[in-house]
Formats: sequence, structure tokens, C-alpha cells
Amino acid sequence: MLYWLYLSIRLYLNMSKLRNYFLILIVTFITSCSSIPKNTSNSCSIFNEKYLWYKYAKKTEQKWGTPIYIQLAIIKMESDFDWLAKPPRQKLFKIIPYKRPSSSFGYSQAVKGTWEQYKNETGNKLATRTRFKDSVDFIGWYTDKTESLLKISKKDAFRQYLAYHEGRGGYKRGSYRTKPWLLSVADKVQRQSDRYNVQYQGCKKKLGKRFIFF
Repeated sequence: MLYWLYLSIRLYLNMSKLRNYFLILIVTFITSCSSIPKNTSNSCSIFNEKYLWYKYAKKTEQKWGTPIYIQLAIIKMESDFDWLAKPPRQKLFKIIPYKRPSSSFGYSQAVKGTWEQYKNETGNKLATRTRFKDSVDFIGWYTDKTESLLKISKKDAFRQYLAYHEGRGGYKRGSYRTKPWLLSVADKVQRQSDRYNVQYQGCKKKLGKRFIFF
């Protein structure tokens, strides 16, 4: 009887250790997937640190034709790779926190309505704005439709970003023309896209080899 009690205690302790071990693994995995990369200005650094992100961005490029450097440049400007990013709250009388100006959220800063449209059209019903995989797929879907409807190349970071920010209707109306600050932002996206591309060309082959074994 005492022997079986001893075995039961040992089994319970071992199971507790195993549970704790798996909890640590889960927390570590979630943290590594959602944490902001240390250097968000370098595409090679991003993918070396977040190797799964390369897989997702590459898949989006193959599926929608949107270059990896365009995907990264849009996310860099929209959220700087912060999965929980939201627009800052407006303030009443310059001091009282008020509502946010839009429902933009996550890596891509997609608004609720457009995100729902994306889920319905792609069938990706479980997509969330806090998941990098879904966010780059959303950007691929959006830029692909923009190229189809507005004839803007998916390699044209400047004009793609203007349509992304203003919406296709706003872009067609030329709403960006009255916003010098937005033109400056779009120019930054273009320049960041160019830098990402140059960096990516330097580590593309290495990243590809790394993924053969994944």
C-alpha cells in the first residue's frame, strides 16, 4: 500500500514538473511570436530573429504577388511591428482622453470593416489582426485588389501606400493631394521599401536555405 502511495506521489510530482515545463514552452513561444523585433529597419534582422515571419511573407508574395519588401514597409509605417498597435486616443480640451479616431488595430492597422471584407472574400474566417501571418496575407489581398482596380503596381510602394491609407475611393478622388504630410509619409514608405529590398537581396539565399529544413 505504501509502495503504491509512493508511486502515486512520484507520478504527481513528475506530472507537475511536466505541466510547468509545457507552460514555460507555451509562454516562450507566444512571446517570441508576438514580440517586436529588435531592429525593425532591417529586413534581414527581422527574418533572422523571426524566421517564421519569412515563411509567411514569402507565402504572401507567392500567393498575391506582393513583394516581401512592400509588405514590410507598410507594416513598418503602420504599426512598427507592434501586434497590439492602435491609433492614439483623441483628447477633449487637449487633456481628457477620448475615443480613438478609427478601429485600426494590429500589425496592418486594418479597420474592422475592411478586415471583415478580407475574411469573407478569402474564406480566412479565423484571421486576426494580431497575427503576423494573417496581417501580411491581408496586405497581399489589399494590394492585389488595388492593382486590379486602380492599376497601381504592387511594386509601387508610394502609390500603394496612398491607396492603403486613404482607401481606394479616397485615392480615386485624389484626397491625398490636400495632405502634404501624407505625401511625405508615403515617400518614407517608398524609401524604407527600397532599403528593405536591398537588404533582403543580401540575405535572400541564406534565408531560403534555412527554410529547406523547416
